[in-house]
Amino acid sequence: MSRAITREELFKEIELSNIIANEGIYISPEVISTLDFENHVQEQMRTCFDMNHETYTKTKLPTSIRLSSNFRLGLPYRHNSRFSVQHENGKYYLLEGNNQIDEVTFVEKPKFYNHKTSDGVDMKTIANEVGKTKVTVAYSNECALKDKGLDCKFCNINATKSRFADLQGISWKTPYQIAETYAKAREEGYESITITGGFVPERREVEYYIDVAETIQDLTGLQDFGGTACVGAPSDLSVIEKYKEAGYRAISTNLEVWDENFFKTICPGKEQICGGRQNWINALKHEVEVFGKGNVRSFFVAGIEPKSTLLEGIEYLTELGIVAIPLHWIPNPGSALEGHRAPTPEWYLDLYQKTYTLLKKNGLTHRDLYHSANVENSIFDYFYDLDGDHLDIPKHEADRVHFVGEDSTVDNREEELIEKTA
Repeated sequence: MSRAITREELFKEIELSNIIANEGIYISPEVISTLDFENHVQEQMRTCFDMNHETYTKTKLPTSIRLSSNFRLGLPYRHNSRFSVQHENGKYYLLEGNNQIDEVTFVEKPKFYNHKTSDGVDMKTIANEVGKTKVTVAYSNECALKDKGLDCKFCNINATKSRFADLQGISWKTPYQIAETYAKAREEGYESITITGGFVPERREVEYYIDVAETIQDLTGLQDFGGTACVGAPSDLSVIEKYKEAGYRAISTNLEVWDENFFKTICPGKEQICGGRQNWINALKHEVEVFGKGNVRSFFVAGIEPKSTLLEGIEYLTELGIVAIPLHWIPNPGSALEGHRAPTPEWYLDLYQKTYTLLKKNGLTHRDLYHSANVENSIFDYFYDLDGDHLDIPKHEADRVHFVGEDSTVDNREEELIEKTA
């Protein structure tokens, strides 16, 4: 049972999560050997990206830990981090150096991870849990931009495939495998699914997404299956209607970088093969026309370009009704930017607060965030909860941090803390 915390404590935990994103966590093989991955602990599956600070293949790695407040912290592995997870008398603790921060538990393994598809493929290689109610499927664990030498500089999808595909049994997913896995996940409360992956030829992408949607609908009997299609900007914008007609609730086209010159340098494939930056912006505009405000999202890899230009882009998109979300950049192993350093945790917290202000200012709600983006347990979830914008979803509620006295009238001190996000 998690303990209720004050808003001051929550902000400290948010600050801690930013530091850990920058510096990683060390967990020793000895501690890992005590974890029950078979029945209880969720393991990292590198179905698309390796989000650790360095490649680690010696043992399995847990995905995340929970503080005693229920706050969920990612576990990006780094062998020389000052943060570590220790095991003592059957309990686990997060340490900074020799100082114990909190007792922790490991994020639970979904039941569907132990099942196989009808053709014998482990379902944990098909879909991955990203929150109590959400799963993500990376249908392709490679990107065709590699063949042209035009990979995005921050991306390690192809390096991840070369290092983990055989080790973890990860390959291309068929629509029926995805539908079977999603149907099994729904039995334990997962109600939303994001379909994503590396670049494939455009026509093939559209047809594949339609096949996935139709197969899920046939197998589950659901017309609205809580689907988000994460796609590249098409050269023919009219194909966007096909995703809506297929039954997807939301759509995502990730710009990644806003500044025009940074975009050309960091995302050369998106610039040269996919119509350039303006075509990506035009695609997002058209997606709003088709799917409606709050049902379109775009992720940014935050920390590569200046904060001022990134916020210009977030403001521009949120004014259009697009859920624009900056993600914490970890210079991933195998990417062209491996070995670089992300900005400070304080830089990120300021960015997140200003982004949240823009989301709220432009009428984008917690439910909009939930419907369009696979960022359950994110800092933005916590900001919306702080403002009293809770989601009426039982499984999501089980993952939420609870505040002391949150059912009573907000006092002045709490108002001051909420205003920190404004």
